[in-house]
Amino acid sequence: MSTRKLIIIAALLVAFGGWYAFRPERLFIDARVNEQFPTAAAAAQPAVLASGGFHGVAHETKGVATIYQLADGKKTLRLSDFQTSNGPDVQLYLVAAPDAHDNETVTRAGFLHVGALKGNVGDQNYELPSDVDLSKYRSVTIWCRRFGVNFATAPLRG
Repeated sequence: MSTRKLIIIAALLVAFGGWYAFRPERLFIDARVNEQFPTAAAAAQPAVLASGGFHGVAHETKGVATIYQLADGKKTLRLSDFQTSNGPDVQLYLVAAPDAHDNETVTRAGFLHVGALKGNVGDQNYELPSDVDLSKYRSVTIWCRRFGVNFATAPLRG
């Protein structure tokens, strides 16, 4: 195989690797979610345990994070009127800190992984472990796991 073909193949591999790592098309394509609030068979209203508005850290983010206790005892984290940047491997964490204005606070304080973000725009629900300690986990963070970046945080009040 000629040197020129090896260079072309290597360049294509590097280009593919760069695309896969950064997924630039996600900067322009929103993943929209519009989940209804989970309702139990009983007509009892869910109790709000904690709630807070998002503030941007690395990316402008809007919306409210609310933790509900449903009539059946389950806890649900709901993102309402939510909007942030899209990106690769974006996750949702409960953070053991009252707020997080940087990356280090999240990693130093510790966190509970809730799950992959379902979409970067819209209302969405996440079931929480029934034994989650809300006196310890006092904020919600949108986290890019691939780059170790805190997109935004919502300090919870309850």
